[in-house]
Amino acid sequence: MLLVSYDISNDKLRTRFSKFLSKFGFRLQYSVFQVTNSQRVLENIISEIQNKFGKKFEQTDSVFIFHMSKNCKKYSFGYAKNEDQEVVIID
Repeated sequence: MLLVSYDISNDKLRTRFSKFLSKFGFRLQYSVFQVTNSQRVLENIISEIQNKFGKKFEQTDSVFIFHMSKNCKKYSFGYAKNEDQEVVIID
């Protein structure tokens, strides 16, 4: 699983970026997406960020991609607790 978190100041660019990420996964929070992981998906996301979005980022914009391993633990509170799903990782 990948977690993609972003902070993009330009409204139009932020909207386009979130629509782009929604092709690969779903929104956990306003600026955080959970993406089903495969090497090809990760390469596609990185390529699009570098070639399409990165050139339009301002100095204060940021994107983080976290590659979650099978040893990671997830803790959820509040509404997120109601949305819990089992995460199955297959090697």
